[in-house]
Amino acid sequence: MISNLNISRRKLLTLSSAAVAGLSVNQLLSKAYAQEIQKSIAFSLPMLDTVVTPTLDNPIRLNFNENALGMSPNAKQAAINAIPKANRYAKAEMPLLNKKLGQHHNVEDDHILLTAGSSEGIRSAIEAFCIPNTQLVIPELTYSDGEHFAKIFNLKITKVSCLTDWQIDLRSIKKAVDEFNGFSIVYLVNPNNPTSTVFKANELESWITSAPKNMIFIVDEAYAEFVNDPDFHSVDSLISNGAENVVLLKTFSKIHAMAGLRVGYVISSPNNIKNIAQYVAGEKLNYCGVCAALASMDDSQFLTYSKKAIDVSRTIMEQVLSELGLQYLKSETNFMFHKTPIDLQKYRELLQQNCVLVGRDFDPATNWCRISLGTPGEMLYVANLMRGLRENKTI
Repeated sequence: MISNLNISRRKLLTLSSAAVAGLSVNQLLSKAYAQEIQKSIAFSLPMLDTVVTPTLDNPIRLNFNENALGMSPNAKQAAINAIPKANRYAKAEMPLLNKKLGQHHNVEDDHILLTAGSSEGIRSAIEAFCIPNTQLVIPELTYSDGEHFAKIFNLKITKVSCLTDWQIDLRSIKKAVDEFNGFSIVYLVNPNNPTSTVFKANELESWITSAPKNMIFIVDEAYAEFVNDPDFHSVDSLISNGAENVVLLKTFSKIHAMAGLRVGYVISSPNNIKNIAQYVAGEKLNYCGVCAALASMDDSQFLTYSKKAIDVSRTIMEQVLSELGLQYLKSETNFMFHKTPIDLQKYRELLQQNCVLVGRDFDPATNWCRISLGTPGEMLYVANLMRGLRENKTI
């Protein structure tokens, strides 16, 4: 606990005039930005800007990239209303979700395949294209599920080193494909996890549109809804324009805050969807999850609010990391990747002692920490904690 470091809670909350208990969103950012948040919603806001008081039994969980704000109230109510019917399969509701997703991404229904979260999408897509003499090509620092499933299917795994700033080296990934005498599955996470960085749209799209036929792109856009960079483009437009060599993976776990309900989907050409569908568990999704997903998609105001809350939390973390002189990568997601001032394991343990959980090791990024962005109130606590630890010469 904080008291173990001889820092009183009152002192902790007043270490910085820029982030103190009760600070309003209006003070954190410009008045115009705060007013924009208010205009974008039409319901009572939960309190975002009050510093929370976590405990060891109820810590601030910044280790799994969960959306701490939670689901839309409408989505919660839809899930509750669905419980009496949860003894049934969602046979009637799944086509409705399929249709709504198709409209959202400007594709026909036969371009959509529902999955139990994006993990099932990753597994089934890799399995569907797992023909003899196939390699999976991935950056050395990315989400681990692609590599995990490739090992299960005994695929050759080719890891490509990142650039010096942990940016993904698309040219070297392309070189690894060109030099392989066989079929290549290229798995890309955009924005990337754990670095939170995005590809330049023109580079990725140019490669996809000119790629040879002996390869397939699996593009995981789990965090795309958090992106502010205007240079980011979803590959869904390539699919809607007829691309056959792209499989897009999406999830309701992040911006929709439904990680525990396991709803995801695949977007690709009808031929690819038919192929991948053979490896999906009968398209039988969580009944409550499907109903919540339908309601969440209709609640655009809350989704806008959720994104802007993350924007505020990101600003809080950027400010404290800059104050402490800690290097960090530009974040386009609901998490950040920063250099730690001490050994990562010690850093993680120190934060845990003070009721904050952060991400695991991500080799080969030694002493880099992935920290999820919680609510602004949670991030105010974390920012003040880090300032206190620096004042105490602990970090």
